[in-house]
Amino acid sequence: MWRRAASYSMGQGLISWGGRSRQAEQMTQQSTVTPAPSRMRRIFDEAKGLVVTGAIMLFAGTAIGQPFIVPSGSMEPTLMIGDEIAAAKYAYGYGRYSAPIGVIPIHGRVLDRPPERGDIVVFALPRDPRQTYVKRVIGMPGDRLQMRAGKLFINGTEVPRRPVGPITVALGGVTVPAMKYVETLPGGRTHDIIKVAEGPLDDTVEFKVPDGHYFMMGDNRDNSLDSRVSPAEGGVGFVPAENLIGRVSRVLFSITPFSSWLNVITDPTDLRVSRLFHHVN
Repeated sequence: MWRRAASYSMGQGLISWGGRSRQAEQMTQQSTVTPAPSRMRRIFDEAKGLVVTGAIMLFAGTAIGQPFIVPSGSMEPTLMIGDEIAAAKYAYGYGRYSAPIGVIPIHGRVLDRPPERGDIVVFALPRDPRQTYVKRVIGMPGDRLQMRAGKLFINGTEVPRRPVGPITVALGGVTVPAMKYVETLPGGRTHDIIKVAEGPLDDTVEFKVPDGHYFMMGDNRDNSLDSRVSPAEGGVGFVPAENLIGRVSRVLFSITPFSSWLNVITDPTDLRVSRLFHHVN
């Protein structure tokens, strides 16, 4: 960058000083400029500024949130395959898997704030933290949960649900009839779920959520590997608080399954316009 030459104001009167006028001194100063830096120096300074600015933006962006693509239908009808969601990291503070940059070896969480029942959460899979899952928080530490004949019980009380209407869902590669319900969790939060007549997880043992852990479930109750399935069987099990990455409250954008942005450019109908910045409960 060019440096600006110094600027001086000339006085109204002339003051003689050792045979040389003050005006002459000032005119000499005005005619003197600092040499311009070399071209390589200017390029280096500009590049350094861009790198610093980019680093600050990257740190701020990863500290606030992180985008993810939904790859499966386990959270339907709330989240669809092809949705891009943003996980707000600041919602629960920062832990080992939600640090602003990468995974850091810390114990516990900084600025910790526990999730609420009903939150949609992105978390690192306990049995393989390289994988990230998105589910809904159903059970809090100390809760007892069980599925009985396809109905959810929390602490011995059946969770009420209201039928909305019949729909069809893909289950094991086959389209099957199902029912859409509105479920009301303890505390009053409501959300949509999908339930087929007879699912593989309709009856379970009673689960007791350990301290510092959470019980996660998918809204598509019969097409979700979640806390109802043990890690040994390929499921999720209980999720430690330190594995939480962030809370999901909005879909950024969405494209139809198996499409790409190249497909969207050639065929704009692949973009689900109705889901742009769509709020989710």
